[in-house]
Amino acid sequence: MTKWATVALLWMVCVFNYADRQAIFSVFPLLKKDLGLDPIQLGVVGSSFMWLYALSGPIAGMTGDRWPRKKVILGALVFWSFATALTSFCQTYWQLVACRALGGFAEAFYFPAAMSMLSDYHSSATRSRAMSLHQSGVYAGTIGGASIAGWLAQMQGWRPMFTIFGLLGIALAAVLVFVLREPPRAGAIPASVGNPFTLLRRSTVVYLICGFICANFVAAAFLSWMPTFLYDKFKMSLSVAGWNATAFIQSASLCGVLTGGWLADRFAKRYPAARIWTQAAGLLCGMPFLYITGQALQVPVLIVSMTCFGLFKGLYDANIFASLYDAVRTERRAAAAGLMNSFGWLGGGFAPVLLARWSGVWGMSAVLSFTCVIYLAAATFLVLAARRISVTKSSADSY
Repeated sequence: MTKWATVALLWMVCVFNYADRQAIFSVFPLLKKDLGLDPIQLGVVGSSFMWLYALSGPIAGMTGDRWPRKKVILGALVFWSFATALTSFCQTYWQLVACRALGGFAEAFYFPAAMSMLSDYHSSATRSRAMSLHQSGVYAGTIGGASIAGWLAQMQGWRPMFTIFGLLGIALAAVLVFVLREPPRAGAIPASVGNPFTLLRRSTVVYLICGFICANFVAAAFLSWMPTFLYDKFKMSLSVAGWNATAFIQSASLCGVLTGGWLADRFAKRYPAARIWTQAAGLLCGMPFLYITGQALQVPVLIVSMTCFGLFKGLYDANIFASLYDAVRTERRAAAAGLMNSFGWLGGGFAPVLLARWSGVWGMSAVLSFTCVIYLAAATFLVLAARRISVTKSSADSY
């Protein structure tokens, strides 16, 4: 029971992890008005979180391998919740950038430690299902953060909602101090292999990271600009735009992630690269719906395309870390997750700024449709990874 109860507890932390980072995108129109920000500055506000998140990844990974993961998780939760609450006091553009960057730094420590904890509770037989259930917290947090933030901002302005989100996160940490349990580690990391960048010696790891960079760029593009896109193109209110920008994609992703976890666990016993092939299939099937989402002229068409995109996105998301853990040693899991987060979010961190700049030339509709090409690149890297992944545990554990 403990191993599934841990999934549930970490799911709640994951919800806040994504609600806090997503909330700001729903209030971009208000930030533009109140602080006088242009689209590029708004893009930097979004990217500042992702860049610090990325740069902190290797350190976060090593910390998760060497320190009690419960302390790392709860410390990160308190830190990013404080940074979220502090955002409500920002009066200038640079204060806003600083608060977002602090939040990104703190949130970087959560996923490596949490994934390492779950992997010690769950063997290969249930790992994809456990991590896919945890991943569903990403979607719940994204929907909740976007829609609640938009609703609160409409009612009371954008500042109070940051305070509310921050205080709730700190309250959750206070509860988890008493109920979250640290499992025994699967292995002790030797000091000689503490450098996470040695993991890049494996071509499979490199291909998986490259695929994550591309897929995360697309995800960051949609998370950051879809609420504003709907607000501008379809004249939706802040709350309705925040809801529609996330609810259909993320709800469908929830279905996809649970399906992807089940499929991967079922076939991984017979096919070593089953988790990666599941991801690649999700990316390839999602490509046409990315294009349609950007080009849609009617709301029903938009909703159907976003829903289908979200469903196939879930197949990829279910196995992001489970696939990686098939290619690295058990005692290096947090370091591997930190490294993947670092590169993935470094690449994804350019999405808000680049889309702001490109949309000024080609329009946001065309730019969102173009992301299907980036999905194709991600799928190509995963096909290469699937062809290279080791077929025996001894070779998978060679680094």
